[in-house]
Amino acid sequence: MQVNITDISIFHMSYDFWVVVLAGLKVWVYLIVALLMVPAMFGFSLGISETYMKILVKTLEWATLRIQTVNKEQHIIESSSSNGLIQRDDGSMEEALGELRRSRPKPPVGGDFTLSDCFYFYRRGIEDIVEDEVTQRFSSEELVSWNLLTRTNIDFQYISLKLTMVWGLGVFIRYCILAPLRITLASIGLTWLVIGTTAVGFLPNWRLKSWLSDWVHVMCYRICARGLSCTIHYYNKENRPRKGGICVANHTSPIDIVILCNDGCYAMVGQSHGGLMGVLQRAMARSCPHIWFERADMKDRSIYCMFVVVVAYLQCIFLVSSGTCINNTSVMMFKKGSFEIGGTIYPVAIKYDPQFGDAFWNSAKYNMVSYLLRMMTSWAIVCNVWYLPAMTQQAGEDAVQFANRVKSAIAHRGGLVDLSWDGGLKRAKVKDMFKEEQQKMYSSMVVGSEKDNSIKNGSTRK
Repeated sequence: MQVNITDISIFHMSYDFWVVVLAGLKVWVYLIVALLMVPAMFGFSLGISETYMKILVKTLEWATLRIQTVNKEQHIIESSSSNGLIQRDDGSMEEALGELRRSRPKPPVGGDFTLSDCFYFYRRGIEDIVEDEVTQRFSSEELVSWNLLTRTNIDFQYISLKLTMVWGLGVFIRYCILAPLRITLASIGLTWLVIGTTAVGFLPNWRLKSWLSDWVHVMCYRICARGLSCTIHYYNKENRPRKGGICVANHTSPIDIVILCNDGCYAMVGQSHGGLMGVLQRAMARSCPHIWFERADMKDRSIYCMFVVVVAYLQCIFLVSSGTCINNTSVMMFKKGSFEIGGTIYPVAIKYDPQFGDAFWNSAKYNMVSYLLRMMTSWAIVCNVWYLPAMTQQAGEDAVQFANRVKSAIAHRGGLVDLSWDGGLKRAKVKDMFKEEQQKMYSSMVVGSEKDNSIKNGSTRK
C-alpha cells in the first residue's frame, strides 16, 4: 500500500490550521472574559471604554470641523424637531381666524362664516402634509452633522481624501473588530440571561430566589451593555426608584431596559413579542413577575390585577406608558391606566446622544436581530439618565392630569418635546373624536355657541 506524501502534507497543514484557529479563539475568549466580562459582572471598568470614547469624540470633532471648513455654506439641519421645515404658529384656531378676519369692515357678531376662513384650513393641511408632528417621531432623528455612519439621514459625503480615509478606517474597525467583539459579548449575555433566569425559576419562592433573580438580571444586562459599547451617565441617584413603586420613562428602544437595569432590577410591564424578544421575555418571566401582554388586551381588567400583585411582591415596576418607541426627540401621551392604580410614580428621563449611533428602533422597518446588528456596528451608545423626584397623585387630580404632569416633567428634564398625541397613531388612524372636536370648535365660531344664541334670542324677544 502506497501512501501519498502530498495527502499527508495537506492533512498536516489542515490540522495545523485548525490548531491555530482554536488557539486564537481561546485567546479571544480569555481576553473577553478577563478584560470585559469580569469587570462588567462586578460593575467596574478597566478604562478601555473610556479611552475608546475619548478617541472617538476627538475623531468626530475633527471630522465636523473638516466638513465645516471645506463646505462653509453647508445647510445644517437642526436636531430639534421644533426647528424643522415648517415654522408653526402655536396660537389657537380662534386667534388664527381672528387675524384673517381683521380685514372685514365689521367683526362677526354671534358667529358668522367668512370665506377667508378657508385659508386657515388650507395652510394647516399643507403643513401636516409636508411635516406633521406625529409621523416624524417614528423615523430616525435628524443629525446636526455627519457622524461618519452611512445609516443616518445624512449619508456618505465626499468632503476630502483624508476624511474618506478616516471613514474607511472606521468601517473596518466597526465591522471587523468591534462587531465580532460585541456580538460575542451580547451572545454570552443573552445566553446567560435565558439559562440563569430559567434555572432560578425552578427555585421555591423564597428570599434567595428574589436575590438570585436580581443578581442574574443585573449581571447579564451589564454584559449586554458592554456588547453595545454603552456609556451611561446616571444623575440624581438619590431619586432612584424603590420597591413598591412604579418607574415610568420615555421610550426610544428595547435597550431602555438594558440601560436602566444596569443600575437596578425591575419587574417589567410591556408588549409581548415573538422571535428572539419573545424567547427572552418568557425566560425572564420564570424568575421575576414580569407582565407581557398584547395591545388588544389593554382594557382587560385582569392586567390591572396583575399590577397589584407585582406591587405586593415588593418589586419596583418599570413600564412604558407611551406604548411605542419614539425617536428620542419627544414624549407622547402616557396611557392613563398605569396612573389609576395609585401609589408612587418614579419618573425617569432617558436621552441618547445621536452623534454616536441611532438608538431608535423602527419596529415597522427592522426586526429585533437586524436592529441589534445595527447597534453593534455603530460607534457606541451614549445615554444620559435622570432620576426625577417621586410623584404622587394630588387631591382633585384625575389619572389623565397626573399622567400629563409626569410626562411634562420627563420631557422638561430630558430636553424633549412634550406632545399630547397618542403614540398609537403609529399603527392606527386618528380617532373620529379628534376630528369632531375641531368641527365643533369651528361650528361654534360660525353659528355661535348655545349661550350666545340664547342671549341673542332673548334680546330679540324683548
